[in-house]
Amino acid sequence: MNIKKIAVIGAGTMGRGIANVACVGGFETILQDISEEMLQKSKSVLEENLRKAVERHLTTSEEAQKAAGRLTLTRELSAAVRHADFIIEAIPEIIEAKLELFSKIDKICQSEAVFASNTSALSITEMAAVTNRAQQFIGMHFFNPVHKMKLVEIVRALETSVETIEITKAVAAQMGKETVTIKESPGFITSRINALIGNEAFYMLQEGIASAEEIDKAIKLGLNHPMGPFEMVDMVGLDTRLSILQFLYKTLGEKYRPCPLLEQYVKAGRLGRKVGKGVYEYEK
Repeated sequence: MNIKKIAVIGAGTMGRGIANVACVGGFETILQDISEEMLQKSKSVLEENLRKAVERHLTTSEEAQKAAGRLTLTRELSAAVRHADFIIEAIPEIIEAKLELFSKIDKICQSEAVFASNTSALSITEMAAVTNRAQQFIGMHFFNPVHKMKLVEIVRALETSVETIEITKAVAAQMGKETVTIKESPGFITSRINALIGNEAFYMLQEGIASAEEIDKAIKLGLNHPMGPFEMVDMVGLDTRLSILQFLYKTLGEKYRPCPLLEQYVKAGRLGRKVGKGVYEYEK
């Protein structure tokens, strides 16, 4: 199947990043969100990313203009997905919302269209089950910031076909990504390991073992991680990290029990960079 048109559902941090690499990769890209503000912000972010790429001689002004011209914005779900060859869901990590979305668009899309979820932990098989295209359903876990991070985890659900896996690998490659293909399991590879590291960092902070800055510095310089666990969680979002831990705790057991301090930060509205305050504070 020749993929030409991609629809991305959800214009949050991940959705706009996925739309960015889809446009740069040469796909006609439709980005859908119910919020006009989010859509316009996505357009501005894409244009800024392209401007910086030109400045750094990573692309030409002509190619940047072409990439920006491939993006279409819409608030209408049916308009976004009706003629798309490949649909990537990037809405919040709430399984009920994802199930409702896929059930709805399954009735609208072309029969041959492939569905992908950008979930970082939830069950691809459960989502596929509410559609009539389980063989054409797959996980496609991108990483933030999408235009810089090279990896995509491709997650094979119970009934995902070999053809769908190959199509998805080709889509990711055209977006400039490296891939790993895994069978579905809670948290996949990266979320499962990263959740443990980040949660343990919060326990250390809660116990007063060291400051957030010292813990981040130790992990970066001692273990050669590019970011510390608190820098990472502020970028990902503390609410997103908490929801992943809650799911992993439910499915994999005690070692993933969320740290009470993380729960407290989320209750206080300290959600990370997106609100200007998480573990650290940021200028908005």
